[in-house]
Amino acid sequence: MKSNQKHIREIRFEGDMIIIQGEKKSINTALATISQKLMNASSIERNTFEISPSGTGVHWPLIDEDLSFPNL
Repeated sequence: MKSNQKHIREIRFEGDMIIIQGEKKSINTALATISQKLMNASSIERNTFEISPSGTGVHWPLIDEDLSFPNL
C-alpha cells in the first residue's frame, strides 16, 4: 500500500542556500553545489515549483530544473 504523504514538507531559500524540510530530516545546502540553474534563478523562478507525486522530487518549470531528494 502506498502512502499519500509527501516526504518533502517545505522548500525555502535563504540567500544562496536551499533548505528542504522532509518528514525525517532537513537538507541545507549551497545552491552552487546542486544546481547552477537555481543559483542563477530569480526569486519568482525559485519559488515556482512542483513536488512530484512520490514526494521526493521537485520540478521548477520556469527554469526546467528537476532535483530528487529520496532520503527525506
